[in-house]
Amino acid sequence: MASPVNPPRGMRDFLPAEKRRREHALAVIRRVYRGHGFDEIETPALEDVERLHAGIGGDNEKLAYSVLKRGLGGDDLRAAAESGDPLALADLGLRYDLTVPLARYYATNRAELPPVFRALQIGPVWRAERPQKGRYRQFVQCDIDVLGEAGPIAELELIAATTEALAELGLTGTSVRINDRRILNRLLETWGLAGENAARALITIDKLDKIGVPGVVDELGTQGVDTAGLHEAFATLAAAGWDLLVDPPAWLEQDAYRDLLALRDALPDVDLVFDPTLVRGMGYYTGTIFEIEHPGFGSSLGGGGRYDGMIGRFLGQAVPAVGFSIGFERILDLLPPSDDGSGALVLLHDDDVPAPVLLAAKAAARDEHGRVRLERTRRNRRAQLDALAAEGFTAVATVTAEGTGETRPLR
Repeated sequence: MASPVNPPRGMRDFLPAEKRRREHALAVIRRVYRGHGFDEIETPALEDVERLHAGIGGDNEKLAYSVLKRGLGGDDLRAAAESGDPLALADLGLRYDLTVPLARYYATNRAELPPVFRALQIGPVWRAERPQKGRYRQFVQCDIDVLGEAGPIAELELIAATTEALAELGLTGTSVRINDRRILNRLLETWGLAGENAARALITIDKLDKIGVPGVVDELGTQGVDTAGLHEAFATLAAAGWDLLVDPPAWLEQDAYRDLLALRDALPDVDLVFDPTLVRGMGYYTGTIFEIEHPGFGSSLGGGGRYDGMIGRFLGQAVPAVGFSIGFERILDLLPPSDDGSGALVLLHDDDVPAPVLLAAKAAARDEHGRVRLERTRRNRRAQLDALAAEGFTAVATVTAEGTGETRPLR
């Protein structure tokens, strides 16, 4: 008995119907983002391994796939493995997100890009995840970024474009949680935390959705944090919402809360929720951070934030930057059924119809229909038509040696 032939764990094949569904969703996202002035770019799947492990990718760096150096084998391979230096084994790696490649891309091509660059990037990324529902080792990210704009207009454009894209896809009921790393940092300072202690605390607070306030407070206690009153502090923060910014406490970072209030006022049609405990796990965020929420999904559907310090590590000078990423694989399961409007036609024929007649009929039909397929008539015609309808065909006609018959709805 032959063994199963499956793709690697955490990676998937897509049958034609699912592929069409994915491409239709991507086409909607591209159309909306281009309408907002974003230009699509493409970066390689591989980057230098040193760049991928430069300390700017957070925990994702631990999940990066490295590519063994070409020609490394035998004694050289054993020596490299025994050295304990991962760079001795690999010089390239698969990208684990699209942000690090974008920073490198901008540093490489800046002279040919506008002063404020609005980038759209859609493509697969790879992480050595433990495969489970909603988590794959290869998946698609849809990113938009604004580079070179320090003001809140950049965040405004990102949020407006992303929420419009989700609405165009038919995804309703979404909200955008928003915070600012400067607010978080000031909050931690009031708790007596700074430096490495603050970084560890942020990692813990980022687990609020998973372990709740009691779990977060307990974990902070193991880090040496004085937890007296922390339960009440978290409850107060959760209940305050926008009121915390309208009537801010003395410790609050003024520039941060003014920017957030300006965003709220400029986006009256977006359900923008201020959450002072929102962290976002990536260590490179320097200012505004945001996540997409939906009641039908237990975790975020995407997110992003301002990362003003990243590009400077490649370029040698500071460049303001902010980005928003849609979790494409996660939103697919929430999208309503869609009609891609293709008007696909199938031309049924018997074996005795000459090939030139079939090709002429197909060429003529393509002027009216976006997609045309030739298919021999099968014995069980009803089952054949049902299968074609499941593949997305909407109309059928019969071709004989005399010509093409009347086009009629497939169902």
